[in-house]
Amino acid sequence: MNFKKITILLLVLLVADQALKIWIKTHMTLDEAIMVVPTWFQLRFIENNGAAFGMHIATPGTMDWGKLLLGLFRIGMVVALIWLIRHFMRKKAPKGVLIGFGLILAGAIGNMIDSAFYGLIFSASTPTEVAHFGGSYAPLMMGRVVDMFYFPLFQWNGVPRFLNFLVDSNNYFFGAIFNLADAYISIAVIYLLLFQYKFLSK
Repeated sequence: MNFKKITILLLVLLVADQALKIWIKTHMTLDEAIMVVPTWFQLRFIENNGAAFGMHIATPGTMDWGKLLLGLFRIGMVVALIWLIRHFMRKKAPKGVLIGFGLILAGAIGNMIDSAFYGLIFSASTPTEVAHFGGSYAPLMMGRVVDMFYFPLFQWNGVPRFLNFLVDSNNYFFGAIFNLADAYISIAVIYLLLFQYKFLSK
Protein backbone atom coordinates (compact mmCIF):
# COMPACT_ATOMS: atom_id res chain seq x y z
CA MET A 1 0.00 0.00 0.00
CA ASN A 2 1.57 3.30 -1.06
CA PHE A 3 1.43 6.80 0.39
CA LYS A 4 -1.16 7.94 -2.17
CA LYS A 5 -3.64 5.24 -1.15
CA ILE A 6 -3.12 5.97 2.55
CA THR A 7 -3.68 9.68 1.86
CA ILE A 8 -6.93 8.95 0.00
CA LEU A 9 -8.12 6.72 2.86
CA LEU A 10 -7.21 9.43 5.36
CA LEU A 11 -9.12 12.11 3.41
CA VAL A 12 -12.24 9.93 3.04
CA LEU A 13 -12.26 9.19 6.79
CA LEU A 14 -11.70 12.85 7.70
CA VAL A 15 -14.43 14.10 5.36
CA ALA A 16 -16.91 11.59 6.86
CA ASP A 17 -15.97 12.59 10.42
CA GLN A 18 -16.10 16.34 9.80
CA ALA A 19 -19.25 16.24 7.64
CA LEU A 20 -21.18 14.43 10.37
CA LYS A 21 -19.87 16.73 13.12
CA ILE A 22 -20.70 19.88 11.15
CA TRP A 23 -24.19 18.60 10.34
CA ILE A 24 -24.81 17.76 14.02
CA LYS A 25 -23.47 21.13 15.19
CA THR A 26 -25.50 23.18 12.71
CA HIS A 27 -28.76 21.20 12.92
CA MET A 28 -29.12 20.14 16.57
CA THR A 29 -29.26 21.97 19.88
CA LEU A 30 -26.99 20.87 22.71
CA ASP A 31 -28.18 17.59 24.29
CA GLU A 32 -30.83 17.08 21.60
CA ALA A 33 -31.31 13.43 20.67
CA ILE A 34 -32.54 11.69 17.53
CA MET A 35 -33.70 8.10 18.04
CA VAL A 36 -32.14 5.97 15.29
CA VAL A 37 -33.01 2.54 16.69
CA PRO A 38 -35.57 2.69 19.53
CA THR A 39 -34.18 2.23 23.05
CA TRP A 40 -30.55 1.51 22.17
CA PHE A 41 -29.10 3.77 19.44
CA GLN A 42 -29.36 7.56 19.45
CA LEU A 43 -27.66 10.49 17.81
CA ARG A 44 -27.25 12.70 20.88
CA PHE A 45 -25.34 15.96 20.55
CA ILE A 46 -22.91 16.79 23.32
CA GLU A 47 -19.62 18.68 23.30
CA ASN A 48 -16.55 17.26 24.90
CA ASN A 49 -14.05 19.63 26.55
CA GLY A 50 -11.39 17.02 27.02
CA ALA A 51 -10.26 13.72 25.57
CA ALA A 52 -12.11 10.82 23.94
CA PHE A 53 -15.49 9.33 24.89
CA GLY A 54 -16.80 12.40 26.72
CA MET A 55 -13.97 12.77 29.25
CA HIS A 56 -13.69 16.38 30.46
CA ILE A 57 -10.53 18.20 31.47
CA ALA A 58 -11.10 21.90 30.72
CA THR A 59 -13.39 24.87 31.23
CA PRO A 60 -15.01 25.90 27.93
CA GLY A 61 -14.16 29.28 26.43
CA THR A 62 -11.09 29.98 28.57
CA MET A 63 -7.35 29.61 28.14
CA ASP A 64 -7.04 26.38 30.06
CA TRP A 65 -3.45 25.21 30.14
CA GLY A 66 -4.44 21.57 30.54
CA LYS A 67 -6.51 21.75 27.37
CA LEU A 68 -3.70 23.58 25.57
CA LEU A 69 -1.31 20.83 26.63
CA LEU A 70 -3.74 18.21 25.31
CA GLY A 71 -3.92 20.10 21.99
CA LEU A 72 -0.14 20.22 21.69
CA PHE A 73 0.02 16.53 22.59
CA ARG A 74 -2.45 15.78 19.77
CA ILE A 75 -0.31 17.73 17.30
CA GLY A 76 2.76 15.81 18.44
CA MET A 77 0.89 12.52 18.06
CA VAL A 78 -0.17 13.42 14.51
CA VAL A 79 3.43 14.21 13.54
CA ALA A 80 4.65 10.98 15.16
CA LEU A 81 1.97 8.91 13.42
CA ILE A 82 2.82 10.37 10.00
CA TRP A 83 6.49 9.53 10.58
CA LEU A 84 5.57 6.02 11.79
CA ILE A 85 3.36 5.28 8.78
CA ARG A 86 6.12 6.37 6.39
CA HIS A 87 8.60 4.25 8.36
CA PHE A 88 6.30 1.21 8.08
CA MET A 89 5.97 1.80 4.33
CA ARG A 90 9.75 1.72 3.93
CA LYS A 91 9.81 -1.52 5.95
CA LYS A 92 7.13 -3.02 3.65
CA ALA A 93 4.70 -3.49 6.53
CA PRO A 94 1.50 -5.49 5.89
CA LYS A 95 -1.42 -3.56 4.44
CA GLY A 96 -3.45 -4.16 7.61
CA VAL A 97 -0.84 -2.41 9.74
CA LEU A 98 -0.83 0.64 7.47
CA ILE A 99 -4.63 0.80 7.40
CA GLY A 100 -4.77 0.45 11.19
CA PHE A 101 -2.35 3.32 11.78
CA GLY A 102 -4.12 5.31 9.05
CA LEU A 103 -7.36 4.97 11.05
CA ILE A 104 -5.60 6.15 14.22
CA LEU A 105 -4.13 9.12 12.35
CA ALA A 106 -7.55 10.05 10.91
CA GLY A 107 -9.10 9.91 14.37
CA ALA A 108 -6.36 12.04 15.90
CA ILE A 109 -6.62 14.70 13.17
CA GLY A 110 -10.43 14.66 13.28
CA ASN A 111 -10.64 15.50 16.98
CA MET A 112 -7.72 17.93 16.72
CA ILE A 113 -9.61 19.95 14.08
CA ASP A 114 -12.60 20.34 16.45
CA SER A 115 -10.60 21.49 19.44
CA ALA A 116 -8.27 23.73 17.42
CA PHE A 117 -10.72 25.50 15.09
CA TYR A 118 -14.41 24.97 15.97
CA GLY A 119 -14.28 27.68 18.64
CA LEU A 120 -13.15 30.16 15.98
CA ILE A 121 -15.61 29.32 13.21
CA PHE A 122 -18.85 28.45 15.04
CA SER A 123 -21.14 30.26 17.45
CA ALA A 124 -21.80 28.48 20.74
CA SER A 125 -24.22 25.56 20.84
CA THR A 126 -26.78 25.75 23.65
CA PRO A 127 -29.87 23.74 24.69
CA THR A 128 -32.02 26.35 22.88
CA GLU A 129 -29.76 27.64 20.07
CA VAL A 130 -28.31 25.82 17.06
CA ALA A 131 -24.76 26.90 16.21
CA HIS A 132 -23.99 28.68 12.95
CA PHE A 133 -20.90 29.51 10.92
CA GLY A 134 -19.31 32.89 11.48
CA GLY A 135 -19.52 33.01 15.25
CA SER A 136 -16.71 32.55 17.72
CA TYR A 137 -17.20 30.89 21.08
CA ALA A 138 -13.58 30.15 22.08
CA PRO A 139 -9.96 31.04 21.20
CA LEU A 140 -7.65 28.92 19.05
CA MET A 141 -7.08 25.46 20.59
CA MET A 142 -9.91 26.00 23.11
CA GLY A 143 -12.80 24.60 21.07
CA ARG A 144 -14.93 21.62 22.02
CA VAL A 145 -15.10 18.24 20.29
CA VAL A 146 -18.49 17.23 18.87
CA ASP A 147 -19.77 13.82 20.02
CA MET A 148 -22.98 12.14 18.92
CA PHE A 149 -23.11 8.31 19.03
CA TYR A 150 -24.97 7.02 22.10
CA PHE A 151 -25.77 3.36 22.77
CA PRO A 152 -27.70 3.02 26.06
CA LEU A 153 -27.93 -0.75 25.71
CA PHE A 154 -29.44 -1.60 29.11
CA GLN A 155 -29.73 -0.21 32.62
CA TRP A 156 -27.17 -1.61 35.06
CA ASN A 157 -28.24 -0.78 38.60
CA GLY A 158 -25.85 -1.55 41.44
CA VAL A 159 -22.78 -1.28 39.22
CA PRO A 160 -19.54 -1.58 41.27
CA ARG A 161 -17.86 1.78 41.81
CA PHE A 162 -14.68 0.78 39.94
CA LEU A 163 -16.81 0.10 36.84
CA ASN A 164 -18.65 3.45 36.92
CA PHE A 165 -16.89 4.52 33.70
CA LEU A 166 -18.97 1.92 31.82
CA VAL A 167 -22.31 3.58 32.62
CA ASP A 168 -23.80 7.06 32.30
CA SER A 169 -25.53 9.15 34.98
CA ASN A 170 -28.70 7.05 34.56
CA ASN A 171 -26.77 3.77 34.88
CA TYR A 172 -27.13 2.88 31.21
CA PHE A 173 -24.45 0.63 29.71
CA PHE A 174 -22.70 1.58 27.36
CA GLY A 175 -22.89 5.19 28.62
CA ALA A 176 -20.13 6.90 26.65
CA ILE A 177 -21.07 9.31 23.86
CA PHE A 178 -18.47 9.35 21.11
CA ASN A 179 -17.82 10.36 17.49
CA LEU A 180 -16.45 8.78 14.31
CA ALA A 181 -12.88 9.84 15.11
CA ASP A 182 -13.06 8.03 18.48
CA ALA A 183 -14.46 4.97 16.70
CA TYR A 184 -11.62 4.99 14.13
CA ILE A 185 -9.03 4.94 16.92
CA SER A 186 -10.77 2.29 19.03
CA ILE A 187 -11.42 -0.06 16.09
CA ALA A 188 -7.84 0.34 14.85
CA VAL A 189 -6.27 -0.36 18.24
CA ILE A 190 -8.40 -3.50 18.78
CA TYR A 191 -7.69 -4.70 15.23
CA LEU A 192 -3.92 -4.13 15.54
CA LEU A 193 -3.74 -5.91 18.90
CA LEU A 194 -5.80 -8.89 17.74
CA PHE A 195 -4.58 -9.40 14.17
CA GLN A 196 -1.24 -7.60 13.81
CA TYR A 197 0.41 -8.44 17.14
CA LYS A 198 3.09 -10.55 15.45
CA PHE A 199 4.28 -7.60 13.38
CA LEU A 200 4.00 -5.16 16.28
CA SER A 201 5.90 -7.50 18.62
CA LYS A 202 8.94 -7.09 16.41
